[in-house]
Amino acid sequence: MVSERATSGLENTRARARTLTVAYAGGEERRGPVTMGQANMIRCILRDEPALINIHDVWPAPAGTRLEAAVDALRALAVRHEALRTTFPHPPGSAPREQVVSAAGTFTVTVLDHDELPAEPARYAEALAREARHDRFHLDRDFPLRVSLVALGGAPVFVALAASHAVTDVSALAVLKEEWLALLSGEELPPLTAFTPLDLATEEATPTGLRKSAASLGHWERIIRTGPQAMFAEPGAEGTEVRAPQLTLRSRRGARALALVAERTGGLPQTVLLTAWCALLAHRTGQAACVAAVPTSNRYEPRLARSVNTLAQDALLTLDVRVPSFDVLLSKAWGAALNAYRHSRFDAVSLWEMIGRTTFERGSVFARDIVFNDVSTLPTALPSTLPSDRAPSATGPDLELGWGEEQVLPTRVLTFVHETDPLLRLGVWADPALFPREQAEGFLVGLVRLLEAAATGDVPLDALTEVTGVRPVERGPDWERVDGSWVSPPAVAEALSRALDGVPVHVHVTADPPRDGELPDGDAEAGLTAYIASGGAALTPAGAHAAFMDALPGRPGLLAPRRYVIVQDAPAEADRSGAWLRQQILSEGTGRDRRM
Repeated sequence: MVSERATSGLENTRARARTLTVAYAGGEERRGPVTMGQANMIRCILRDEPALINIHDVWPAPAGTRLEAAVDALRALAVRHEALRTTFPHPPGSAPREQVVSAAGTFTVTVLDHDELPAEPARYAEALAREARHDRFHLDRDFPLRVSLVALGGAPVFVALAASHAVTDVSALAVLKEEWLALLSGEELPPLTAFTPLDLATEEATPTGLRKSAASLGHWERIIRTGPQAMFAEPGAEGTEVRAPQLTLRSRRGARALALVAERTGGLPQTVLLTAWCALLAHRTGQAACVAAVPTSNRYEPRLARSVNTLAQDALLTLDVRVPSFDVLLSKAWGAALNAYRHSRFDAVSLWEMIGRTTFERGSVFARDIVFNDVSTLPTALPSTLPSDRAPSATGPDLELGWGEEQVLPTRVLTFVHETDPLLRLGVWADPALFPREQAEGFLVGLVRLLEAAATGDVPLDALTEVTGVRPVERGPDWERVDGSWVSPPAVAEALSRALDGVPVHVHVTADPPRDGELPDGDAEAGLTAYIASGGAALTPAGAHAAFMDALPGRPGLLAPRRYVIVQDAPAEADRSGAWLRQQILSEGTGRDRRM
């Protein structure tokens, strides 16, 4: 059954708009606990603005598609996939802990019928889908897809949709897109073999599932406790959210080089590309390791590969780049990646409790600076972030760069790999304070140059500047590598002084014994000691540490001192560590003895 009601036309469009109410029935009613991935995304949904957490996609309709067929295919998907029939009932002010799958229900489709489409119809559909992200999904009652059909003379041309991240991710939308196109072509869909959300929730609650979750927390804690607290700890890196424009790379050169590297080394193209990306980012940031979130990679299990569900839990990759050459790094990358994938299922609340405890003890803030999302192997992996009429083509450009719309992101560099053959096609959002347009373009060109160099032979990593044209960041003499992170001790002193109402503070680097699991380089043993002139005020190391931690968010060049030394007054030579050492000590300690 389809019922209609008239709707007003959309602003600035020449479209006749109407809303169809589509009924579906035939599913099975079920209920059970939420999955770890759902709980993770629901936490973000309840906290973040909807435009930041909702996702979107654009599906091109094959020529000759009838409106009724397009709607019927959407109805069939709702019946087929439990995730699309799922809601999350919960009392106001609480987070859902249960999911309910309905056997029947309704959803709406907005039809925008045009006599003439805009000059760039794919970009128009993309703008509609992106705009639909701004409205919040009500977890307890809303259908998780917000669908608009862009039609020309009554015939569908595009589906533009926003989706709730509580039940879908990019991979799930790719599966839905493939199946929608298959239904329109008259194909019969095969029986479902992938896990439903409730199937996954059941597995996660088993002893084996709980052990996997605990192991994931241990993996994350080791990296957060010992690796770089932020990849982009450098001048210009400020704030916790970044407004960044989209930069797209389309390159036949890059695809050819990637295939040749894979053939020469025996590596998988996806691993080769990840290795090159990490090597170049670590080179640009001057880091000893590349730490990156790789969200789609937790679908490496066959039962999860085609699951319509939200599995958007980060696999946290750490790749030590202190090796002589690209080939050596590539030989380590697959193991590092697999280790990350194996540890990408966790209880989100427990994870963030661990992160809070670990960062307080270390005196850092975990920065999810780099996100690398390779969706190139997903079914019909046309990007939602690129015009959907740009289908894969062997006649693409040798190397083309294009700029798109801005997006606010809680990360410094977000990368989507949409295609690796016959084109290398990437969508990148990079913090413009760190990557002005010319440097952002140079970085992607440098990536292609690195692949081309590695296609003919091994590349020394100390030659990356010469090979790629990408230079390491210049930090200046005030920056030092401390506890595995780049830190500006003068900035630490200034921030600590400000947090303590302006009392004099001096910070210097000391050589403390290394802690278990630290990166084994000479810098890892270095720590900071802060001397604080209290002037007689009641001040403790614990109070100083708590105040400093409150000042940390958004300032990745800061790291808390390992030790706080409280003295009465600042020495006359307040810029000399030796003078502070001669002051009478009132109290001293790590400040980590209790949370304030």
